[in-house]
Amino acid sequence: MAVNTMEKKLAEYKCDTNEAIGLKLVRFPEDVDDDGTTFHPEYSHQIFGDDEVAFGYKGLQIQLFYTAGNLSTLFKVKYSSKVTEAFDCVEPDDVEGKIREIVPAGFTCNTDDFISLLEKEANFKPFGTLLHTYTVHNEEAGELTYQIHKADITCPGFQEYHERLQTFLMWFIETASFIDADDDRWDFFLVFEKYNKDGETLYATVGYMTVYNYYVYPDKTRPRVSQMLILPPFQGEGHGAQLLEAVHRFYCGLPKVQDITAEDPSDNYVKLRDYVLVKLCQGLPSFAVDKLHLGFSADMAKEAQEKLKINKKHARRVYEILRLRATDMSDEVKAREYRLEVKKRLFGPYRKNQRELLKMRKCLRPEELVSHMGQMDTQTQHEELEKSYQVVVEDYRRIIERLATQA
Repeated sequence: MAVNTMEKKLAEYKCDTNEAIGLKLVRFPEDVDDDGTTFHPEYSHQIFGDDEVAFGYKGLQIQLFYTAGNLSTLFKVKYSSKVTEAFDCVEPDDVEGKIREIVPAGFTCNTDDFISLLEKEANFKPFGTLLHTYTVHNEEAGELTYQIHKADITCPGFQEYHERLQTFLMWFIETASFIDADDDRWDFFLVFEKYNKDGETLYATVGYMTVYNYYVYPDKTRPRVSQMLILPPFQGEGHGAQLLEAVHRFYCGLPKVQDITAEDPSDNYVKLRDYVLVKLCQGLPSFAVDKLHLGFSADMAKEAQEKLKINKKHARRVYEILRLRATDMSDEVKAREYRLEVKKRLFGPYRKNQRELLKMRKCLRPEELVSHMGQMDTQTQHEELEKSYQVVVEDYRRIIERLATQA
C-alpha cells in the first residue's frame, strides 16, 4: 500500500513536455507575456523519449522564445516545485541539459535582455537573393507582403541563423535530424513576412526549405528536398505552396537540373506537391483537356521533365488529377475508363508480388509457399486496390477544389 501511495505522489511530478514547452516568435515586448502568441510542439520524443514526459517537476514551463526575424533566443525553465523538495534520493530529469543539446549557444536566460534584443530586429535583413514576392489577405491586418529568398552557407551570419532556425524541426517533424550545413551542395529557401514597427520595415521568419543537389551522371544535378517547415503561426495560409512553387521555378531555370525530388516525403508534402505540380502543368500543351482522355503519353512525361523538371512518376499523378477534373464521373462509361486507368498504376505493387510468387514456386517448400500465397490472396488484392483507389480519388478531389478556389 505504501508503495502505491509513493508511486501516486511521484506521478504528480510528471509533466507532458509537449504542453510544458512554450514557443513564441516575438515582435513586440508585450508578446512576451501574451499567452495568445504561444504555440506548443507536436513532438518532443527526440529530446524527452517516446513518452514525451519530463519527471521531477510540478508546473513545469520550458520557455523558448525567439525574436521574430533573427531568432535571437530566450531560454528559461520554470516550475512550482521540484521532486527533491519532497523526496530524498530521487533525481529529477535534467530538462535544461536536454534542451541545451539542441539550442545553439548564444541564447539569453534573462527576459529583460531578450526584450532589449528586439530593438536590434530593425537591423535584420533577409539572407540571400530575392526570388519571389506575394501577398496574402488577412482579415485583421489587410494585405500582408511575403518574400522568398534563396541563401547558402556563405551568406554572412546565415550559418548561426540556420542553427537557431533548425531547432524548430525537432518539435514539428517526427523524424527530424539536423543537417551538415557546411556542405556547399545545400540550398536554403526562406520565407519572410514584411511588417511595420514604429514606421520601420521589419522582417519575420515564416518558414524554410532545405534542398540537396545530388550529382547525376554525366553532367546533371538532381535537387532533392530534404526538410520543409512553415512555422505554426503561419500554417494554413498557403505559404507552403508558394515556397514549393518558387523553388520549382528556380530550378526550372537551371539547364543542369535533371528533375526535382524529395527525401522520404510525408503524406502532407505529397498532397502539397501534387497541387503545385498540377498548377504548373495545367497550361502545358500536352496536358490540354482534349488530350487527357487518350491516356498518359510520352509527350506528357517529356514536356513535364524538360520544361518543369518533373519526373515521370510525378507527371503521371498530375495527369490523373487533370483527367479527373475533365471527366464527367456521372457518366458510367467515362467513370469506368478513369477508374481502370488509375487502378492500372496502383496495381503495380501487386503485379510485382505476383512475379515474386512465381520465383518462390521454384525455391520454396510447399508449406512455405502456402504461407506466402496467403499474403497475396486475389480477393484481398482487389479489395485493397479499391480502397487505395478511393483514397487517391478523395485526395485528388481536394486538390481540384483548392485549384478552383485559387482560379
